[in-house]
Amino acid sequence: MTFHIDATLRDRKLDVSLSLGQAETVAILGPNGAGKSTLLSVAAGLLRPDAGSARLGERVLFNFDGGNRVWTPPHLRGTALLAQEPLLFPHLSVLDNVAFGPRSAGASRAYSRDVARHWLDEVDVAQLAERKPGQLSGGQAQRVAVARALAASPELLLLDEPMSALDIHAAPHLRRLLKRVLTGRRALIITHDVLDALMLADRVVVMEKGRIVEEGATKEVFRRPRSPFAAGLAGVNLLAGTVTEDGLRTPAGAEVGSLHVAGLLDEEAEPGRPGVAAFPPSAVSVFPDAAHGSPRNSFPVSITDLEPHGDHIRVRAGDLAADITPAASAELGLGPGSHVYFVVKATAVQVYAA
Repeated sequence: MTFHIDATLRDRKLDVSLSLGQAETVAILGPNGAGKSTLLSVAAGLLRPDAGSARLGERVLFNFDGGNRVWTPPHLRGTALLAQEPLLFPHLSVLDNVAFGPRSAGASRAYSRDVARHWLDEVDVAQLAERKPGQLSGGQAQRVAVARALAASPELLLLDEPMSALDIHAAPHLRRLLKRVLTGRRALIITHDVLDALMLADRVVVMEKGRIVEEGATKEVFRRPRSPFAAGLAGVNLLAGTVTEDGLRTPAGAEVGSLHVAGLLDEEAEPGRPGVAAFPPSAVSVFPDAAHGSPRNSFPVSITDLEPHGDHIRVRAGDLAADITPAASAELGLGPGSHVYFVVKATAVQVYAA
């Protein structure tokens, strides 16, 4: 049983096609305004698309492509949405909050409460069953929200940044919980945290401006990112252009202008075809003047920001970055607006197909 959605929503600039396998968790990444939450809202039935269709197994969630328009209401879709905030019913106990799903589906009160107790035990908050949501911490409330979503026996779990409202102590506990309960389930999870994607997702989808610009196995996307957003999460510099015999040629208007980047080509990089060059900030040196020598690339840049990064200083020039020691930064007298050269050896640059 698979999930597939094609959806176009013109006023939100959404145009997406996505499929999930029977037991697959897919992380949706992208900058703010990329359309991630819009996609989840369309899948959950909270927004109607202008065109497209969606199917969950044999169930048609919507179909606006033919003459007979089909629209399945949210509560009949077999989906459950876990939002950034727990959104528990304040007047109900924790137990009755979790029992709400099966109860609203027609199950008896006794059976619904048995299901609720099972899931409260699964998420390690069974002792909170009689409390009201106002008596819970943020982490406890989000665990109850997870139990409530799972008690509805969804065929597709939709998670919209479920850890964004938690503090640094509660988030790791919920992440471990989700890793356990998502095993063998079909889920879409929106996140800005690379750790969430690495721990929870089998596959990653990157969205920009309402469209999917990159997707693949989680480890592969972070090992060889092809979009600026994924590169930022992976902590590498990324330049796009055309593959050459010994590297990459960037187009006019790129971050450092049109230039040749010498690097190591992988087996899929074909000269004349679109490609990207990736290299870590730790491989970049900063010089006041152009460095010469065939094994080195030298990029003229203007510094936009300096920020602490571990025991180094991360020097940013637009979308490019270099990590240098505080002593080197002080010696060079770096600051926003400084004109310097980013220098990186060709052996540190990986060139692969876009």
